[in-house]
Amino acid sequence: MTRITTVVFLLLSISGILSAADQERPRARDAGLVVGTFPTGALNAITDVAGVKVGHSTIIEGDDIRTGVTAIIPGPGNLYTHPLPAWIHVGNGYGKLVGETQVREFGEIETPILLTCTLCVWSAANGLKEWVYEQPGMGEHTVNPIVGETNDSRVNNMWADPVQKEHVFEALQSASSGPIAEGSVGAGTGTQAFGWKGGIGTSSRVLPESLGGYTVGVLVQTNYGGVLTMNGAPVGRELGTYSYRSDLEGAGKDNNQEDGSIMMVVATDAPLNARSLDRIAMRAMMGLARTGSFASNGSGDYVIAFSTDPAVRRPRESTTPVTTPSLVNDSMSPLFAAAAEATEEAIYNAIFKATTVTSSRGTLEAIPIEDLERILKKYKVLNWDASVSPGNTNNK
Repeated sequence: MTRITTVVFLLLSISGILSAADQERPRARDAGLVVGTFPTGALNAITDVAGVKVGHSTIIEGDDIRTGVTAIIPGPGNLYTHPLPAWIHVGNGYGKLVGETQVREFGEIETPILLTCTLCVWSAANGLKEWVYEQPGMGEHTVNPIVGETNDSRVNNMWADPVQKEHVFEALQSASSGPIAEGSVGAGTGTQAFGWKGGIGTSSRVLPESLGGYTVGVLVQTNYGGVLTMNGAPVGRELGTYSYRSDLEGAGKDNNQEDGSIMMVVATDAPLNARSLDRIAMRAMMGLARTGSFASNGSGDYVIAFSTDPAVRRPRESTTPVTTPSLVNDSMSPLFAAAAEATEEAIYNAIFKATTVTSSRGTLEAIPIEDLERILKKYKVLNWDASVSPGNTNNK
């Protein structure tokens, strides 16, 4: 059977698989859900960080394949000969993150980052290896591919090994520095969030010049449970979709799984070393917690953080010492706040933009936008940006 990729997937609306309403679903900020206080970048995406590119390959096959690949290229040039400083923070380690130990040993990343489905990581890693060897300047070296995952088996037959080399190449070759498709696309095609359809989401923050003027961008692949909270509003409780509902109410069956996973990728142009990137990665976990996650036993919660500042990229080989700049610890707090804000909003964007996905294995319903907006209005959590606008002290 033909594997249908992203472009064709978007055309499925012609046959009624996706409705017009699904395609027009808003991002969180479009609906007035403004997170935190720092402004976003122009795209409100991880690609606001200079040098970062993102691409997708969405795979729809037959009646049971609903998955894909999302590729994040962290910077230009040969990543093997000139790696970027990076770190991987493990919030809860129930997952199959390929390449993690070398990143934590060297504090560097030498390949793009792929996100995909749980049992797809090894085929995806092999495809990434092949892509890396085709890049200019590569010889016969070992490479450390970075591939993260979440379990999309509620609608995807991941045992069929659906992700192959051509999908990895498509995601990498289509990667761009522009706007990013969100929701049920790429690695988010078959994933969920809080019992509703989730997927890929992204957001960014730009610090004022007085705090360095740096940009922090986050991209997430959601697939986890908990009690959905948006800007403090108890959305999960209001919609009757939350962890352990059947145990608490004594009737019915949970339509929400507690276990699941989330991959969070944090990029910044601030000059940071690996230790500081570990610290900023931990703050992404705080953004995750604000959405209602409690990092359940079977949830793989990982953060991959890297710096794109050209001044902190060191050559892989040098016979003389190489010095690079790095912010001191006292300058890190604004970046921590930006990482938490951008992670929280990226998750909301994944939920807002996600469309319903159905296969022979089941259905993941998109969260109803009208009901969601009603709840957010009820708890007065919309348009918070008005309260931090110059000359305006009213919290609408």
